[in-house]
Amino acid sequence: MTNDKTVESAPSKEVLEDLIAEADTGARKPGPIAAKVIVGVALAWSLFQLWFASPLPFIFNIGVFNYTEARSIHLAFAVFLAFTAYPALKGSPRHYIPLQDWVFAFVGAFCAAYLFLFYDQLANRPGLPTTMDVVVAVVGIVLLLEATRRALGPPLMVVALVFIGYAFLGPYMPDIISHKAVTLDRGMSQYWLGTEGVFGVALGVSTSMVFLFVLFGALLEKVGAGNYFIRVAFSLLGHLRGGPAKAAVVSSASTGMISGSSIANVVTTGTFTIPLMKRVGFPAYKAGAIECASSVNGQLTPPVMGAAAFLMVEYVGIPYTQVIKAAALPALIAYMALFYIVHLEALKMDLKGLPRLNPKPWHRSLISFVMSFFGMVLVTGAVYYGVGWTKEVFGSSATWILGAALMLVYVGLVAFASRLPDLDEDPEFDVLPEAAPTIKSGLYYLLPVVVLVWCLAVERLSPDLSAFWATIFLMIVAVTHRPLKSLFRKSGDMAEMAKKGCMDVWDGLINGGRNMIGIGVATAAAGIVVGTVTLTGIGLVMTEFVGYISGGNLMLVLLFTAMISLLLGMGLPTTANYIVVSTLMAPVIVHLGAQSGLVVPLIAVHMFVFYFGILADDTPPVGLAAYAAAAIARSEPIKTGFQGFIYDIRTAILPFMFIFNNELLLIGVHSVSHFLLVFISALLAMMAFASGTQGYFITRCRWYETVGLLLVAFTLFRPGFWMDMVQPEYKLESGAKVLEAVKDLPDNSSIRVRVVGDTIEGNHVDKIVILPLGKQEASDKRLMHAGLSVSKDGDNLLINNVNFGSTAQKLGIGYGWEITSVQVKTHRPAKQWMFVPALLLLGGIAWRQNRRRKGAQPQAIAA
Repeated sequence: MTNDKTVESAPSKEVLEDLIAEADTGARKPGPIAAKVIVGVALAWSLFQLWFASPLPFIFNIGVFNYTEARSIHLAFAVFLAFTAYPALKGSPRHYIPLQDWVFAFVGAFCAAYLFLFYDQLANRPGLPTTMDVVVAVVGIVLLLEATRRALGPPLMVVALVFIGYAFLGPYMPDIISHKAVTLDRGMSQYWLGTEGVFGVALGVSTSMVFLFVLFGALLEKVGAGNYFIRVAFSLLGHLRGGPAKAAVVSSASTGMISGSSIANVVTTGTFTIPLMKRVGFPAYKAGAIECASSVNGQLTPPVMGAAAFLMVEYVGIPYTQVIKAAALPALIAYMALFYIVHLEALKMDLKGLPRLNPKPWHRSLISFVMSFFGMVLVTGAVYYGVGWTKEVFGSSATWILGAALMLVYVGLVAFASRLPDLDEDPEFDVLPEAAPTIKSGLYYLLPVVVLVWCLAVERLSPDLSAFWATIFLMIVAVTHRPLKSLFRKSGDMAEMAKKGCMDVWDGLINGGRNMIGIGVATAAAGIVVGTVTLTGIGLVMTEFVGYISGGNLMLVLLFTAMISLLLGMGLPTTANYIVVSTLMAPVIVHLGAQSGLVVPLIAVHMFVFYFGILADDTPPVGLAAYAAAAIARSEPIKTGFQGFIYDIRTAILPFMFIFNNELLLIGVHSVSHFLLVFISALLAMMAFASGTQGYFITRCRWYETVGLLLVAFTLFRPGFWMDMVQPEYKLESGAKVLEAVKDLPDNSSIRVRVVGDTIEGNHVDKIVILPLGKQEASDKRLMHAGLSVSKDGDNLLINNVNFGSTAQKLGIGYGWEITSVQVKTHRPAKQWMFVPALLLLGGIAWRQNRRRKGAQPQAIAA
């Protein structure tokens, strides 16, 4: 029986553009003069960010801005555009900008730019604000909160107001969270006149990194890469069972690096995928849910992730390449599992794919795929290792030589593409495009991404400088790819084609600025939360409070954190949600983990918060991405959101797993064989989990088979849980035996010790830490490598000194503390032996289901 909603036509392009505008870029469409002002400011913002990220200011010694000044200018642009592009209320005029909004825009921009305009004066009187300073700060905060409300809705504004209220009403709070009163001068100095609040780390990351990556994505979309990725996915996968849904998964993963917005990702790919999913038999709400789940996970996919990923660089203190490394395996597993879920749905409904123009036997397709994959691996290896020698041979000239080689490759790929027809942008097609011509027609679209990854991973440039060079190359591609095609085809007006390319760059620069409005004001407003935490010490209170209500149980704290992220994420954008929750809860999780004997890496905690902040985009009843998908699918939004969340349970389980099994983040994985073991076991675990939660494996699952599949998934994800019951991984020895334990450990190993002591503030600390030991030498010198000088004190070691800037100091160890115990590794079988019973159980379930399926087939034939 067909739902009548599934046959309705999808909304028009204009309606979808309005949907994105209301959420991301501003819903106003004012008259020509006002529109030109908005366009001009957005363009100026993009050009300023390119200038700031480039080496040109230092080459010409013109327009050099320090980071504080750049943050101030960045926020001034964001606030001005928020008031001019977003109406105050739903009933406010959209075809013109009222006078009061012009006033708010200019005053708000002035207040934001105050740190830039009066930087020298403010630097000469830190902590001693004048009346003018305080007035500007108060007005600036009020207008920032109003700009936040307009661009993102009330929730983030309310959260910021709650934290401001807490700062100034501290003495009137309940005893457990009370603190000394904060004066107006002190509060405004913290929030607006320094770099501890609004102009803090979050806005700094938005200024230096996020904008360039958003601009890169906007230009990549304008140049046609989004359509290319979608067409390639359909050409390769559309013929499979439920093919359009599988293509939706792959294309959303690809376009996720173009769009930092879940809603824009849904609209970009969903326009193509949802109608085709409905055509092959998916109900409207499931088609919308699959697209929603695919698009929401796009921000998890390296190398270009959501804005929150760049904040991790500053908050965790690691390079962006390390964030990419940690995110790669979970993202890959999450998407492969969603692909598998789509396959299960297609099996349940016995769906087919779309017809191919020239169908091939399955074995030929498989051979072509394997050959293509290994061809890409060989080319990647040849480029990586074959280009490395150029720096040694050519020295400083190597960059210019590689640049020239890149341009030759680009021209060659465009010439190759010019032999084929351009890709159609029509979302409606009855027969799938052929794979080979589709792939070949846009290979040059991949070069800007290659440049980005090369600069990040090989050249080791900063994320902002890497994005700058990738964006510059992308602009060259945008301007030249059409004229070059005309040249090679000997058809068309090259000047006209170049003009179109320039318009693509123009539009991309404007879209980049408009796409950043929400992120700019969100990171600024979230800075109020961070400023309050450092101003009042609420972070320590949260640690004690959450530890008390959870009884020190780490799993309860993780569930509590996940719930907070999902609830806040219903109203807050991912970036603001990540800032708020990580600021409050990350130290709590690390602290309670250390107390319970589990060393939780900071990157794992921040990835945990990041994941659940993203999942909020499709969590009912407010999941905005689900509403966008439902609008295209013509389905019920709440039903679509719930189905999308069911599909995303597999993503929700991953953060819990990598907290307890850090190997999923590739922490401690140092060999190819170890990586393959982790990847295959995690993938099998996720497949088993998906089958268990979907109730279908080879055939429909019985309840005990579902339990068995979930048990298999848990064992493959966390084999150490069962092995610890057989024999613990570590045994405890007294602190005095640390010196003896350290002596026999190999080079560059580490040791886990329990340290106990009191902080300067009088707080008692009892936690497990990991100390790096360096090369083999005398025990006391190996401890000095970690920054500790110790002496025996009975059964413990007394810490006599902690070197400044050492690992020990960064771990929060203090002078006069004691090492009370050491965890020494036991000689036990590898935890991976637990995979054997898990795989046997999985095989047993598969055998039973296969017998049951074969037994059902003759009955079906007889019927």
